[in-house]
Amino acid sequence: MQRTSVRKESDRAETRPADESLVRNEILNSIPESEFNLIRPELEPVELPQRLILHEPGERILYAYFLNQGLASLVVITSDGRSVEIAIVGHEGLVGTPLAVGLHRGPYRSIMQIPGNGFRIKAESLEQVLHETPQLRLLLNQYVLTQGLQIAQIAACNRLHEIEQRLARWLLMGQDRVESDALPITHEFLAQMLGTGRPSVSLAAGILQKNGIIENSRGAVKILDRAALEASACECYRAIQQFNRSFNNRPSTTA
Repeated sequence: MQRTSVRKESDRAETRPADESLVRNEILNSIPESEFNLIRPELEPVELPQRLILHEPGERILYAYFLNQGLASLVVITSDGRSVEIAIVGHEGLVGTPLAVGLHRGPYRSIMQIPGNGFRIKAESLEQVLHETPQLRLLLNQYVLTQGLQIAQIAACNRLHEIEQRLARWLLMGQDRVESDALPITHEFLAQMLGTGRPSVSLAAGILQKNGIIENSRGAVKILDRAALEASACECYRAIQQFNRSFNNRPSTTA
């Protein structure tokens, strides 16, 4: 169960002028300039603080988000309040993928776990723009498939693999998306995302630290030896990495 306070996007997102932002989102950077010029007027730069809820399960999605920095989690919440993460999104993707395929609601909570910034676009604006931007539409369809593969792999991982392997997999995925050795996360947070108890995460993190792979500190985990961390992870990290590599190695659309 989420124990820390959360913030609703509708009243806590902080916007700022567009000329203060640089586009680091990989999808936006991959579309032709002509298509970016069509979507640019609809993009609203926004700061995304930690614990900001972007979408709630079953509620109408008002905005989609192209992240430049930070990390968002897609989290399933059960009727008894327990939660488990099913996917993560960084600057490689979009939060609000149901909109890309004509849907207006999703079954999970989207929440910022590592603060950052990006661009939000109104649902109706994205739908209109997609009629005029075939390359963007293609990229979003491909990303939806890639995210679905990630969700399936994480479901298998959470069921079949040991906590130490799953923790290593999550830390690698997090580092890939925030591009930093230091991740501002707690063991309680990791336990919630991995669907297990905090003592199990602390024990697994302690083993990794004892082996010189990570360093645990208050409110943060620092990766010291990425190669060893990859060796500690299960096959799921490599599978997800391959999904992402296939997406990132798609034919260029910017020519």
